[in-house]
Amino acid sequence: MKIVATVNAAWNLVNFRMGVLRALMAHGFEVVAVTPQDSTAHATLEQAGIRLVALPMDSAGLSPARDLALLAGFRRILRRERPAVMLGYTIKPNVYGSLAARSLGIPTLNNISGLGTGFMRRGALNRVVRGLYRVGLAGAHTVFFQNNDDLTQFASLGLIQPAQAVLLPGSGIDLNHFTAAAPTDAMRPLRFLLVARMLWDKGVGEYVEAARIVQRQHPHVRFGLLGGLGAENRTAIPASTVEAWVREGVVDYHPAVEDVRTSMADAHVIVLPSYREGTSRVLLEASALARPMITTDVPGCRDVVENGVAGLLCRVKDPGSLAAAMCQMIALTPAERHAMGQAARSRVERDYAEQRVIDIYLDRITAAVSSRTVA
Repeated sequence: MKIVATVNAAWNLVNFRMGVLRALMAHGFEVVAVTPQDSTAHATLEQAGIRLVALPMDSAGLSPARDLALLAGFRRILRRERPAVMLGYTIKPNVYGSLAARSLGIPTLNNISGLGTGFMRRGALNRVVRGLYRVGLAGAHTVFFQNNDDLTQFASLGLIQPAQAVLLPGSGIDLNHFTAAAPTDAMRPLRFLLVARMLWDKGVGEYVEAARIVQRQHPHVRFGLLGGLGAENRTAIPASTVEAWVREGVVDYHPAVEDVRTSMADAHVIVLPSYREGTSRVLLEASALARPMITTDVPGCRDVVENGVAGLLCRVKDPGSLAAAMCQMIALTPAERHAMGQAARSRVERDYAEQRVIDIYLDRITAAVSSRTVA
């Protein structure tokens, strides 16, 4: 049987979904990826045996003409491919891919991996996004959520029916790939590292301001940024702003890398002051690497990091609170920070192993195939 997996950027499948997609192929499914053109990510997918179908998507746009063209493109591809089920990720595939699939009698399994900028801001955009989700998810066989806060919010707003909802432990983490790293050299200056796309919603601005505060008391401490610039997102941080921070000397910047393990293991503490997540992949990776963390007390972050055990929580959008958590982390002994990292590793082994996610997907796909109606 064939499965179509669709997302607004091919790197999303490469970075977050490969374990699930490989498991589906190992169980005999043919996997077809429908994404915008991305030669680098597509090469990785093709090497894994995943067939590619390119479909342009204006992921951040609100043009009715382009969205109607996207709907027509999805319907054309799905009518030709005739998959047993469609897996949808991110809002445009979740909406327009699902509408096209529904018109052809193809069951959909949609993944809400985070609420995104449009959902977190009040106003007209928020109403549009809610309306799109309500229409797109209306006929879904399954809607996966990565934390209970998002699930409850969608249900309370009437965007889904409770019977559709299934809670996933994030995208899961391959514990054989992300193994516990040796403790960072305690004789080196302590280094914090934020790993994320350079977006304001990831709390990058608060991180930089907190770094300024901490450096006044601890000038030897280093602060790093690791992640891509130029994202198609309303909250993208201009490259010129990041360059100005580097010239100021408040942070070091490192572009995105394919394999983050070495960079993350080289840091003493991983920081993610995000405004909201589905379940933070970065925090799962840091946990698997046995690194202590500082993150915000928001859905998708506090679910992973138990305050005072695997790391520290701070208030969202509050540089002072973040700086205080950093100073608290600096005051700990290397042994105390190591203990936090070990607790993080134990938690991710217990609750977030990738195989748990794979088993849930296989169960729901089997149920969706069994319930399929012919268009």
